[in-house]
Amino acid sequence: MSNTDHFETRKRALIDRHARSNNLQAGLYVATTLLPLAALWVGIAILSPVSLWFTAALVALMSLWTLRAFVIMHECGHGSLFRSARLNRFFGFIFGVVTGMPQFVWSQHHQFHHATNGNWAKYQGPLSITTAEKYAAMNPQQQQHYCSRRSIWMAVHAGLFYLLLTPRFIWIRGSLQLIAHVIRRKRAAPSLSLKEAATDFKTGYWASAREYSHMAWTSIVMFVLWGVMAWLIGPLLFFVCYVAAISIGGAGGILIFTVQHNFEHAYATGDEGWSYNDAALKGTSFLDLPGWLNWFTANIAYHHVHHLSARIPAYRLAACHHENATLFEEVKRIRLSGVPHAMKYILWDTAAGRLISVAEFEAQTASTAA
Repeated sequence: MSNTDHFETRKRALIDRHARSNNLQAGLYVATTLLPLAALWVGIAILSPVSLWFTAALVALMSLWTLRAFVIMHECGHGSLFRSARLNRFFGFIFGVVTGMPQFVWSQHHQFHHATNGNWAKYQGPLSITTAEKYAAMNPQQQQHYCSRRSIWMAVHAGLFYLLLTPRFIWIRGSLQLIAHVIRRKRAAPSLSLKEAATDFKTGYWASAREYSHMAWTSIVMFVLWGVMAWLIGPLLFFVCYVAAISIGGAGGILIFTVQHNFEHAYATGDEGWSYNDAALKGTSFLDLPGWLNWFTANIAYHHVHHLSARIPAYRLAACHHENATLFEEVKRIRLSGVPHAMKYILWDTAAGRLISVAEFEAQTASTAA
């Protein structure tokens, strides 16, 4: 048996053993996320008149539970949290509202990531990585701008835009374009129904009517909840705490997701020679996190297992990793202290088929020039 056949045999075995959802465990994941979030809002309402420090501490905790909510939303998108597709859709929508992300739309894009992981010609990750050749063609100001936008210090800013602002902007702008299109079509052909007038509308903001519906209902439910919360605890207190928690939680999610694929000499190829399994084992890291942070991130640190099979639910990833430790010996292990270093790998060296840092690129350039 070849090494490839042996690997595929082991892979099928671990998937058969661990790709099994459990509604009770899934329900515990949901309960231990939504109930604490509700309790934290009650705590903020009670303690904010007493101490701003207590309030800030509760917001910090809320950001961690927001991060957990996002990862669980991600699980629902893969259909792996619950056995029931209906439960995955229902709670996926709920967690999408909690985190600000239209879950169905996001899951469609995320499936593309799984299908192209490690193929940097098709998917450049959350940081939109460019090639070393294109970076070399930039002028100094462009290079500085490229690096600064991918700095770890931009994470909170990115979290705010990624979860809260961009999804609302896309929906509102796309909706205005849709309305303008329908009005033009109705003027040209008054007998058309609204549905007929909207049929031929094309936009880059959504791929189907179903995606638009999820965008719309996620934002509408969010706006209603914002109004209720602002009425209950006051608009200033609510929006300051909410925006802070979403931004910090989103920043944590972006950092974790980034270093799970951007790290020292991570597998990075184009269409030719791309391998799904190599991408999972050489282009995906294992984050060696403290136990408490593994809980808040719903075991997403075992990302290499997740990329071998997204059907394995979050509550079975750790067991799968430990049972198959020899299979994952070469997977890149990154500790929490190693995250800043991993974030420096923001260039794709197409010749070497790996990610490199700007410092490494500059060293290579200087060596070639000498």
